Amino acid sequence: MSEVFEGYERQYCELSANLSRKCTAAGALNGEQKKQKVSEIKSGIDEAESLIRKMDLEARSLQPNVKAVLLAKLREYKSDLNNLKSEVKRIVSGNLNAAARDELLESGMADALTASADQRARLMMSTDRLGKSGDRIKEGRRTMLETEELGVSILQDLHSQRQSLLHAHSTLHGVDDNIGKSKKVLTAMSRRMSRNKWIIGTIIAVLVIAVALILYFKLS
Repeated sequence: MSEVFEGYERQYCELSANLSRKCTAAGALNGEQKKQKVSEIKSGIDEAESLIRKMDLEARSLQPNVKAVLLAKLREYKSDLNNLKSEVKRIVSGNLNAAARDELLESGMADALTASADQRARLMMSTDRLGKSGDRIKEGRRTMLETEELGVSILQDLHSQRQSLLHAHSTLHGVDDNIGKSKKVLTAMSRRMSRNKWIIGTIIAVLVIAVALILYFKLS
């Protein structure tokens, strides 16, 4: 058997055992430590693949009977390496699942917090709208009271004006009565004056006639 192949084989076996221990340790870790351990394992797997390629080249350069034995060993080593790769994928997948779960939990908490914040915002908006509605109702009530007071004041003014108009109407009615009475008095006085004129005229005529008769008899 080739000493070169044996040297590569010895390195691979030590590396494979070390990688197996690291995979077992990585399964019990979390967070950054687990990521660091997985990174070390992947680096070791790359080194193991390099050793397998070197062993394959070395085995194929040997005699057929030796080559067949060494290639059979290589198939076992490749199978072992594939198992290590599968284990690393499982560890990484578990880490991703945990990260995804944490992300989902964080997302759920964020959604819950967002929903809670939205609910608080809507509640505050509703409270603000209710407050504004209450203020508008108070303002409307105050305006209504002011309008009512203004209406009462206007009604009082109208009542006062009505009373003034009624009083003025009564006064005018009294004036009309007085004017009517005065007119009647003036009419009566006018009639008396007319009668007096006729009486005075008659008296004057009688006196003139009497004077004329007296003068006539004296002169004749």
